[in-house]
Amino acid sequence: MKKIAILGSTGSIGTQTLEVVDMHPEHFQVEALAAGSNTDLLIEQVRRYQPKKISVGSKELADKVASHVPAGTKVYYGSEGLIEIAAGTDADTVVTAVVGSVGLESTLAAIDSGKQIGLANKETLVTAGHIVTARAAAKGVSILPVDSEHSAIFQCLNGENRSSVAGITLTASGGSFRDLTREQLQQVTVEDALKHPNWSMGSKITIDSATMVNKGLEVIEAHWLFGLDYEQITVLLHPESIIHSYVEFEDTSIIAQLGTPDMRVPIQYALTYPDRMPSPAKRLSLAQIGQLHFREMDMDRFPCLRMAYECGKMGGTATTAFNAANEVAVARFLRKEISFLKIEDIIASVLEALRNVDKPDLEQIAACDQDSRKLASLL
Repeated sequence: MKKIAILGSTGSIGTQTLEVVDMHPEHFQVEALAAGSNTDLLIEQVRRYQPKKISVGSKELADKVASHVPAGTKVYYGSEGLIEIAAGTDADTVVTAVVGSVGLESTLAAIDSGKQIGLANKETLVTAGHIVTARAAAKGVSILPVDSEHSAIFQCLNGENRSSVAGITLTASGGSFRDLTREQLQQVTVEDALKHPNWSMGSKITIDSATMVNKGLEVIEAHWLFGLDYEQITVLLHPESIIHSYVEFEDTSIIAQLGTPDMRVPIQYALTYPDRMPSPAKRLSLAQIGQLHFREMDMDRFPCLRMAYECGKMGGTATTAFNAANEVAVARFLRKEISFLKIEDIIASVLEALRNVDKPDLEQIAACDQDSRKLASLL
């Protein structure tokens, strides 16, 4: 019986993680759950899975939830609550599925307490990859990727000599607007952007997929997860999302991981590694699909991906600024304060104003994050 805690239990990854638990109830026990403001769903989850501890975004929400959960469930809130769920239970594995840089502190707490990490919060490595990976290595903690692309690379590297890797390719669906021109993008709406053609995801990551920021964050995350130079990481547009990513070796051999687009597969693999179990996902039939399509990534069409590569190569606080500016810009777009293309303008302006700090500590990362958000909110 593997004991798990979930940070972000009411979001897309969190709810699908619980679907995996439902598929294998004899193998998993839910120790703790953390959510933001979706208290109705959290209460349902608490009644179903009986966790020992839960956390919500604020004291007001905690007071609201407390009267609706079993007497044995302790209720926490805020950043301290996230840390308690991450580090203060008997969980073996912590699935970090909160959205944004808010996941950094709790992930580090989980690592410090020796928990295995199922990483779905890519911003943790984007903002502080040098700190997180060093801390995990020092504690002997495994970071198992939950993103479908990084899970694919992880699976392709199993049993292989890392020194023989020539490079990796992360595939990208292209998001909601993959077939639109730059001119057509000027008129798109929030409702248009949220219609992802392949995946069922939360609103923020769906917008990031359309801007290609999400793929940029994944490139930076891959750099830290697999210890690769940015020149070894490429992105390929693959509309069907059947090949989730692949690895090319020095002898020109390529190993790829394929499957139907279903996040429950990489989530389950992170929870059961190195074992595999039956999955609720639909089995892949290449004969039925018939054809797969690929296009080179156009950095002029998707400038956010270009900026992500530039920030990754700069290192330091550049990636923190990139992520913070994007989080604010996306939130403003979802509130219909700005246009879709304004997202990339805000990111570019914040990066232009950046004073990059090399090898920053957590305090410097937090300061850069705060300054970048403030500027992005004013542009």
